[in-house]
Amino acid sequence: MKQEILSRIQKKFPLVARPFKVIADELGTTEDEVLTILNEEKKANIIRQTSAIFDTKRLGYKSSLVAFKIPQEKISEAIKIINSHPGVSHNYERNHDFNIWFTMAVAPDSILGLDKTIEILAKLTEADEYIMLPTLKLFKINVKLNTTGKDEKKEKVKKVVHTEIELTPLHHEIIKRAQYDIEFVEEPFKKIITELDIDYDTFFSILQELQDAGIMRRFASILNHRKAGFNANAMVVWDVDEERGEEIGEKAAAFSAVSHCYLRPKYPNWPYNLFTMVHGKTTEETNGIIQEMASEIESKSHMPLYSSREFKKVRIEYFTPAFSEWEEENKNVA
Repeated sequence: MKQEILSRIQKKFPLVARPFKVIADELGTTEDEVLTILNEEKKANIIRQTSAIFDTKRLGYKSSLVAFKIPQEKISEAIKIINSHPGVSHNYERNHDFNIWFTMAVAPDSILGLDKTIEILAKLTEADEYIMLPTLKLFKINVKLNTTGKDEKKEKVKKVVHTEIELTPLHHEIIKRAQYDIEFVEEPFKKIITELDIDYDTFFSILQELQDAGIMRRFASILNHRKAGFNANAMVVWDVDEERGEEIGEKAAAFSAVSHCYLRPKYPNWPYNLFTMVHGKTTEETNGIIQEMASEIESKSHMPLYSSREFKKVRIEYFTPAFSEWEEENKNVA
């Protein structure tokens, strides 16, 4: 039952007053059992966070994947500097000369902008070299670990057409609150509607608006990969024909073990333009998936980059003063 519940909360989370009762009814158990299991898994750090997952770009933030080349003796200090930026959500050491990989976002009202921010970080960390790898095309971003072992090898990735909305002060207030972890209690959203003095119908209708607009990707639980038994997660990079990038990217995204799939730019010192995150319980399993993908994907070459150390993995906190405070402290770095 535990694995079924963990599988369920990663998918379409019920946006109702008592979501765990809905899950219990679906799985033929009780609300109390679901809550007991979820609280145990949360305490064991299997469940990392349960919240709304927002699209950074749709909220007006500029973002990019970034790779730094940092000498080994400077890594510890460099990590402190990089992680101090509130727009860094993920930061890993990977098995390549470009050894430090992190995601960076800057706020819509950023004075420095994305390029200048990375330039400042490169100077502060004394990076030998760096590359910026913004998303040119997103095919998939959906972390769902196959905890039951029952998921199909392939899945259909839906193409979504988003509506356009103008964000009101209430939208912003809900975004500010829904981005944080909910408690595993009977009515996890009650605190938010009480604080905002709104009813459940208003709250859930606004979340639906945000999802229809692509501002909220989904509401779901994210598991701690390693704690959940998925110990071999590789960022696999592929050198594919740029003219056929979209066609090949769609093929790669169809693999269920792929959680993220993007096209990014190539450089003279970096020939890889298709990026896929592949998740497996063992290196053998992950390598097997990569081999299967390679048999279907036309590429000049590919390379799995395994993370040797995880330095940061958090959600960006949107619409907080931390971004402007960092810029104020570092704007004079030449």
